[in-house]
Amino acid sequence: MGMDTIWLTGAEWLAVLRIGLGLWWLESWRHKDRKAWFERGTGIAWAAGVAAKHRSSAVRSGFDRVVAPHPRAMAYVVVYAELALGLGLITGFLTPIALAGASLLNALYFTLMIHDVAEQGQNSMMALMSVVGLFGMSWQTWSLDSSLGLF
Repeated sequence: MGMDTIWLTGAEWLAVLRIGLGLWWLESWRHKDRKAWFERGTGIAWAAGVAAKHRSSAVRSGFDRVVAPHPRAMAYVVVYAELALGLGLITGFLTPIALAGASLLNALYFTLMIHDVAEQGQNSMMALMSVVGLFGMSWQTWSLDSSLGLF
């Protein structure tokens, strides 16, 4: 049984969702003050402040164990992960990997920012888009993956 849609096919609508999510990640990367993140460590310092006040001891200790010892490296990981996710999802390159990575990063952001309603909404919706894109195989249309015969 097929899927009824308006204007585009179901696969094309899933590609629109994937590309939109990629644009969201690209905007997240674009609006970051990279000089502040890399030279002054503002992003990781801000996250450290959030983690230090977190109700969950697992979040506090996890942050202290994994992120805090490597603030400069983690700043690069966060900033360039967002860029890679954005570009991968927009172009549809290594899409299942990008979608899984996006889900993981949104879960980490959601967990850290559990007490911020705006962050909860943004990260839960981005994670939902990633899951729909993954299980809907959103790389079937308008993607480098489909052009290259990947996945």
